[in-house]
Amino acid sequence: MATVKLTTQQFKDDVFDYTTEKEWKYKGEKPAIIDFYADWCGPCKMVAPVLEELSNEHPEVTIYKVDTEVEQELAAVFQIRSIPSMLFIPMTKQPMMQAGALPKHTLKEVIEKELVASV
Repeated sequence: MATVKLTTQQFKDDVFDYTTEKEWKYKGEKPAIIDFYADWCGPCKMVAPVLEELSNEHPEVTIYKVDTEVEQELAAVFQIRSIPSMLFIPMTKQPMMQAGALPKHTLKEVIEKELVASV
């Protein structure tokens, strides 16, 4: 499964509606990663193919991409100050934010230990 471009409205519909909910309540049916990126960002471009590979290797996890230049409201809600930044969303626990371009083995480890293991 390829990575999925995510708009602010889709985020509210499919992930979490921060305009109506106070407590985090994930709406998704499987764990997710949200990659906050920009087209001009060098490290973002390096991570993009890794995320595509991981989306194929781990179809049990949805990998979303949010263009911070386009979806400024969503970037502001998550206080994105540096990119890439990734939000890891397990099914039952609180989401975890990590800034920086993580190597594939680290991303794979987070998927297996924090996301898939929590299903």
